[in-house]
Amino acid sequence: MSDKTRLENGQETLAKVDGAAAANVMHSLADIAPDVGKYILEFAFSDIYNRPGLDLKQREMITVTALLIQGDTADQLQVHLNGALNVGLTKTEIVETMIQCIPYIGFPRVLNGLTDARRVFETR
Repeated sequence: MSDKTRLENGQETLAKVDGAAAANVMHSLADIAPDVGKYILEFAFSDIYNRPGLDLKQREMITVTALLIQGDTADQLQVHLNGALNVGLTKTEIVETMIQCIPYIGFPRVLNGLTDARRVFETR
């Protein structure tokens, strides 16, 4: 697969998850690290998101969980919370995913994630 094809494929996949973010990824990083936007689209959204075995709902649930676990990714978490809703996860599924993490990552990170979820839910 050519680089152009990977980039286009990544843009198409990200547009399915979060149409607004697809256009902004390259633009928002163009002045400081243009290659990073390209890496996000080609690697994450072309190579990884298009692998067989998981659908977009499952991938977004896993991504939300991974960002929640890191604990310092509010901006990215909010993008993927929107993406999770866009691909069909319900608010209840998102909240329950976070609650499921409490025994493993603790209350503080889950409470922060729930705050981010509330912000996203209020805008929709």
